[in-house]
Amino acid sequence: MSRIRSKDTAIEVMLRKALWREGVRYRKNDRRFPGSPDIIIQKFQIAVFCDGEFWHGKNWDAKKPRLRSNRDYWIAKIERNMRRDHETDRRLKILGWTVIRFWGSEIRKNLTACVDEVKDAIFQVQLDSYDDAEGLEKPLVTFY
Repeated sequence: MSRIRSKDTAIEVMLRKALWREGVRYRKNDRRFPGSPDIIIQKFQIAVFCDGEFWHGKNWDAKKPRLRSNRDYWIAKIERNMRRDHETDRRLKILGWTVIRFWGSEIRKNLTACVDEVKDAIFQVQLDSYDDAEGLEKPLVTFY
């Protein structure tokens, strides 16, 4: 457990580098926001989390029966993580943020689709902000 990292994991670094290459600028692990998101795009109020499958309970109903050692501990821990993730999402959405969560396997297998999803969210936020302002031309999305 002491070797488990909470930030700068391989999947997080992989996604951050790809976003940076695309011109998306961000902050990482900003503790001012609920859940300390892995990636914060503050200008567009987008929070991105890179979740490990085991720790955050991917396919939990199928995996839970297969746990063998220290079963009570792991079930309680992972279910607590899942509840905390839902609460973090709820709190960020109340504050007006868009929350995006990726599984580690998604990032490893299809990094381009993950980057595109973040860029689409940025584009959507831009469109929404210009829809609210009457008489303004809709911008082309530009990344830094």
